[in-house]
Amino acid sequence: MAEKKIATRDSYAAALLELAAEKKDFLVFDADLASATRTAKFKAAHPERFIDCSIAEANMMGMAAGLSTMGVVPFVSTFAMFAAGRAYEQVRNSVGYPHLNVKIAATHGGISVGADGATHQCNEDFALMRTIPGMTVMCPSDDVEARKMIRAAYELEGPVYMRFGRLAIPVFHEESYDFQIGRGEVLQDGTDVAILANGILVRAALEAGKSLASEGIHARVINLATIKPLDTECVLAAARECGRIVTVEEHSILGGLGEAVAAALAEHHPTPMKRMGIPDVYGHSAAADELLEEFHLTAEGIADTVRSFVKA
Repeated sequence: MAEKKIATRDSYAAALLELAAEKKDFLVFDADLASATRTAKFKAAHPERFIDCSIAEANMMGMAAGLSTMGVVPFVSTFAMFAAGRAYEQVRNSVGYPHLNVKIAATHGGISVGADGATHQCNEDFALMRTIPGMTVMCPSDDVEARKMIRAAYELEGPVYMRFGRLAIPVFHEESYDFQIGRGEVLQDGTDVAILANGILVRAALEAGKSLASEGIHARVINLATIKPLDTECVLAAARECGRIVTVEEHSILGGLGEAVAAALAEHHPTPMKRMGIPDVYGHSAAADELLEEFHLTAEGIADTVRSFVKA
């Protein structure tokens, strides 16, 4: 049987439709990208609860902020490059500063946007959103986690930033999975090295861990879907029990998951570590799979890096 693959942007749309059947106090905003963000499905089902703000992301953030003060829970949808980049000032000052209950759903994050190229490959959004006080920052690893994340974000009071992907990825969680904001998920146990990943690279990290196990390298594989607040306890336990840490993310190695983990280790338990992600460069136009391979963000690339790190 073929492996089931779903893009988490499709999971976002599905979760909104599920939630709409139960909750009447949220609206969905988009900025002329409803087809790409998949919110067009929500618009078709609930046109009275959908607001298209045209190509005006900064205004959209301001509108969502204002309506949130009237008891509405806004889900604001656009590409990561526009949500975290173009509208950063409005997210910081109009949503973050007053700590408003706005949920930002950013699709098309990372290099897996592919052929759209460097201008649309937002590899900086985790870093930008992490710096906003009180902002929760998350990135799901598959369809099940994405849908449960949306519900958890709705139930959390305060601003939330979530990144969803364009690329269809394998679904490996069971529907019984209990997602909790701020909690790491141990997918494979081990004591030689810990691989900490999020987003579309969690499955690749798990495959790398299984491959390494066949060579006698026992890796603990952890899904850190919540980048902020980080599950520091989970990170420190991995550091103490494994002695080496490798972080894997579809984001710049500057300011994202890797640096959040590095800061926790530096302050509480200094540990040898390696960051995998996008180095200090822009992406470029190519197929998503080609780009992931180029930056060694595949199961094989992760295994090679971990193998060399452990042997060194």
